[in-house]
Formats: sequence, structure tokens, C-alpha cells
Amino acid sequence: MADKLTYLTPQGLEKLKSELEYLKTVRRRELAQRIETAKNMGDLSENVEYHDAKDALSFVEGRIREIEDMFKNISVIESSAGGDKVNIGTSVEVEINGKRKTYKIVGSNEANPMEGLISNESPLGSAFLGRRLGENVDVETPGGTTVYKIVALS
Repeated sequence: MADKLTYLTPQGLEKLKSELEYLKTVRRRELAQRIETAKNMGDLSENVEYHDAKDALSFVEGRIREIEDMFKNISVIESSAGGDKVNIGTSVEVEINGKRKTYKIVGSNEANPMEGLISNESPLGSAFLGRRLGENVDVETPGGTTVYKIVALS
């Protein structure tokens, strides 16, 4: 199976690097200490603290592998300010029913709709890709079709 390309902004890349560093150095060490302390408590078969720490360490190791796999096939996206077409990395200001909202199109690993960061793979993000300033974009939602007018790109 071909690895999926991971799109990240420079800020997202730094955030991911920081997370990996934290998991490998601080979090791993904390959990190893928890496991060691729990081992000293006696019978491991009934030791909840030991099993919780082992589960947490397993989760951390899985996240480390996931991040390292992402780094194998990564594409850092720069802001496409000044462009006339929506791409990954573009901030898009849209008008919906007389109200304006701004979204930034990012890779799925960086998406956070509450902060206006939408994935290029989301219905909204994929509908905006390739569109131009001034265009109306119809997006199918569970409540019906919503029309977004692109009013600014940066």
C-alpha cells in the first residue's frame, strides 16, 4: 500500500516535531517510572496501576510510530498569499447568508474546525480547492445545499 501524503503547514510541522520530542523524552520516561514503581507494589496480575501505566505506554509508543510514519511522506505547505486560486495553505474568506467567515485549508492532521482550520479532505475544504476569488461554491450538507461566496484569499 502506498503511504498517504501528509500535508502540514510550517507551524503544524513544528507542533508535530515538538509532540514527538515530548513523547520520546518526557512522557516515555514518566511512564517507565510509573511502571517501575508499580512493579515494586507486588503482585502484577492484580496491580491496576501497573496495567494502566503499561496501557498508557503502549498508546504513547503507537503515537510515536504514527508520527514517525507521517514524517516519511510529508509535504510542507507554504501560504499561497497573493494567489488567485484556493490551494492547501490558503486562507479563504467566505460569505454565507450575509455573514463572513474565514477558513484556512490545511492537511487532515492539522485540521481544527473550531479554530477555522479545515482539512483539504473535508467536504467544505475539498469544495473550495481550485476555486477562485468571487466564485460561488455549493456545498452539500445534511441540511441541504449551502452556497459560499469566496470574497477574499490570502
